[in-house]
Amino acid sequence: MLKGLGQLGDMAKMMKQAQEVQAKMSAAHEGLEDLVVEGEAGAGMVKVKANAKGDILGISIDPSLFEADQREVVEDLIVAGVKDAQARGKEAARVEIAKVTEDLGLPAGMKLPF
Repeated sequence: MLKGLGQLGDMAKMMKQAQEVQAKMSAAHEGLEDLVVEGEAGAGMVKVKANAKGDILGISIDPSLFEADQREVVEDLIVAGVKDAQARGKEAARVEIAKVTEDLGLPAGMKLPF
């Protein structure tokens, strides 16, 4: 269609590719909300579910931790579990976005503006 336009044809092709990349990245980012990970602390006594966007979806605490003198330990384990879930969510998001960039033939680790 734009064969006779030389560099303008190349520019149009690049713009189309950029739009495709943006659409795929947008779809990948939307899918992160549905990607659920589970972090844990205290050998699994505290478990935290989160999505790959970092939203906390739930917390599960082993009943044996509910002793009055264990309150600070439980609080620390909850914080550790949340941090673990967020780190796993971040890694899951990185993997999903890497899949999109790899499918598009972009270099690994390339930072995109969208």
